[in-house]
Amino acid sequence: MRHVRWAAAFALGVVMATPEAKAAPTYEILKFDDLDGWETDDHQAALTVFQDTCPDIKDPEWATLCALATSQPSAKAYFELFFRPVLINGDEQALFTGYFEPELRGSRQRGGPYQYPLHRKPPEVTNGQRWLSRREIEQTRALEGRGLELVWLDNPVDKFFLQVQGSGRVKLAEGGAMRVGYGGKNGHEYSSIGQELIRRGVYEPHQVSAQVIRRWVQRNPIEGAELLRHNASYVFFREVSEVPSHKGPLGAMNRSITTMRSIAVDPAFTTLGAPVWIEKGGATPLNRLMIAQDTGSAIKGAQRADIFYGTGDQAGRQAGRIKDRGRLVVLMPIQTAYTLVSGG
Repeated sequence: MRHVRWAAAFALGVVMATPEAKAAPTYEILKFDDLDGWETDDHQAALTVFQDTCPDIKDPEWATLCALATSQPSAKAYFELFFRPVLINGDEQALFTGYFEPELRGSRQRGGPYQYPLHRKPPEVTNGQRWLSRREIEQTRALEGRGLELVWLDNPVDKFFLQVQGSGRVKLAEGGAMRVGYGGKNGHEYSSIGQELIRRGVYEPHQVSAQVIRRWVQRNPIEGAELLRHNASYVFFREVSEVPSHKGPLGAMNRSITTMRSIAVDPAFTTLGAPVWIEKGGATPLNRLMIAQDTGSAIKGAQRADIFYGTGDQAGRQAGRIKDRGRLVVLMPIQTAYTLVSGG
């Protein structure tokens, strides 16, 4: 996910990396009867979300299906008539995590507790090119005095976590709120601070969570600041307050995503905007038709997805608990599905 956070739980080290996807993907066409829970899902809710972004899919076959979506009397019948469920790399077990849009406190002006800025991308930073690392930015003060400050936060750990998430809402001391979204990065790959704490022997893998990391950094401010510098990646932001407050943050398709109907996927396997049926196990099983509207640095592989849980602390707590197995099935246009299966 580029505009919305990377998968927080994964990126912070809660989940171990999955194996690399196979060079040659496998495809299997299923029946809708094979999808556990398909009959009882709210297909209209999924269709409404699908229609938000399907006009942006740059493919003639998808464009035709998108145009037909408005004239169908039944959402369920629409999906069954024009799509086929395709299981990609079915020998892999899916890994589901969750993400959310955090709410923070801040001010447009520096003062009092508001000392930790979110920065706009400097003009000399080019996407895809490596710039200064997080440590170098802090030590050389390369961003100071340049008018790049977008908003000032009251907590450095919140700033770091927001850079992991990639987007959020800031409640302003002056009143109102500012929505911020991903505006670029310094070209360095993310390094998991959760994995670093495990490597140092501070915690066992099963003990690490976003909350545990937050508390440890706050208890150990000097060592904590050094730990955060272990992640060389530094994310810049832009204001996206033109997005209505009742809508979700912008996803990779530059459209608002929807709580519990949008997921982040690997676009190397799943077309952005495609319907995706998920069967998630764990303590809170979820069988539901979702729409692939986002991506994420940690979301790699055909059987990998990040579920958007919404905005605020409660959504964050829900998302942070998700690390579940299951199955992910992509709904593809009929001709596309059979072409892939036949290898044509």
